[in-house]
Formats: sequence, structure tokens, C-alpha cells
Amino acid sequence: MATFLFDKIIFGPVQSRRLGVSLGVNVMNPAAKLCNFDCIYCECGWNSENPHGKFNTLDQITGALEAKLTEMEGALPNVITFAGNGEPTMHPNFEEIIDRTIEIRNRIAPHCKISVLSNATLIGREDVCRALERVDNNILKFDSAIEKTVKAMNRPNGNRTVDQTIELLKQFDGKQIIQTMFLRGGEVDNTTQEEVTAWLGAIAAIRPRQVMLYSIDRDTPATGLERVSHEELLQIAARVQALGIDVSVV
Repeated sequence: MATFLFDKIIFGPVQSRRLGVSLGVNVMNPAAKLCNFDCIYCECGWNSENPHGKFNTLDQITGALEAKLTEMEGALPNVITFAGNGEPTMHPNFEEIIDRTIEIRNRIAPHCKISVLSNATLIGREDVCRALERVDNNILKFDSAIEKTVKAMNRPNGNRTVDQTIELLKQFDGKQIIQTMFLRGGEVDNTTQEEVTAWLGAIAAIRPRQVMLYSIDRDTPATGLERVSHEELLQIAARVQALGIDVSVV
């Protein structure tokens, strides 16, 4: 499939389905992917296809961001979004990157939000947790509450259980956003009654400020995956709303 890597530190701005006009920040070197998940739907492809990833330096990242925002003055984005070729919280200087980004944002683009798209694998680390608590949109992946589905869908590098993940997600006290990809194909279908009921139970326990539901919109490394319809996502969203939790379908 025609997956791709981001070839710059700063990319966009693009019109994000979730966030509006978004200026992307890629903390990874453009030559490769670096992630502790290997999701079957990742737009950046399989980890094995793009090995030997490394990080852009703290100064490279914040310098490029400041230069781009200065260049965009008068047409600034709605949001600065940390995403790119892998898991941004893996960067050894992630907390400092966020601190500098906040300083740059406050000085150049004070109305711009800061978002981080994370797979939540490192939220047990105090420095990562502190950094995520400082951003405007702490968006954390939670695709299933069933172990076998997580292993098949996200292919995590680690042995953390779903129950442990739920407990860690609860530490943000409702200030986080949960992001869930729904899809079918191969050995994965997280839209079954069993799956959705278990997932709703986890959402009820986590009590995030918002839930974002979405399905496949780009090419995927795994073949045979099926996009879940907007109507079906709305049906799941209604069940989230019944829990008293804000939800969006994007």
C-alpha cells in the first residue's frame, strides 16, 4: 500500500479532521519510522520497512517550529500537533521540547493550541506525564479493551495489560482526550458487541474530557482492512454520549 513518511520536521499546515488547521511537528528523522507500536493501519507503514529511526535534536525541532510560525504570521494555524514518523513521547527530550514549544507559542502564536497524538505507551513515565499535562490537547490512543485485539491491531512492543493501561489513563483526571480507530479486516474487528461493550466500560472508568472516533482514511500497511461507516461510528458515539462524555466522529 502507498504508506508514507513525513520528510520534514515541520509539515503543513493541513486541514485536520480532528483539530482544524494544524501545523505538524515530526520529532523523528525523516529517513525512518520509530515507534513502539506497529499498528496495522499506520499511514507510515510497518516498522520493519523503515528501520533505524532516530530523533531530530531539541534545537532542530524548536528552531524549525519558531521559524515556521514566524513565517506564517498573519495566517497562523489553529493548532501545533506533535505526530510524525512514530511515537513523539519516545524522544529523550520530550518534556523540554514541550516546554520550549509552549514558550514559542506564547510569544508568537498565543491563540494556537498545542496537541500531542500519542499511543499512551509511555504515560507511566513522570516526565512524559508532566509534559502531556501541560499541552492543550493530550490525545491518547485506546483502540480496544480486549487484549488479543490490542495485540493484533496495535502490535505493541511491551507487555502492559489493558487493565494497566486503563489505570494509567485515569491519572489525567479527565483532562485527556481518548482517540479510537474502529476497523474490520483479517483477524481484527473492534466493532463487535463484545468489543464495543468492553471499550465503553473502559471509557466509563477513564472518564476523559472527550472521545474522538474515526476510521481508516488513508492507505494502510495491512491489506484487507475495511473502513467503518460514519453512521456506525455515530451509533457508537451515541453510547458514549449516554455516559455523559463529549464525543466527536471525525
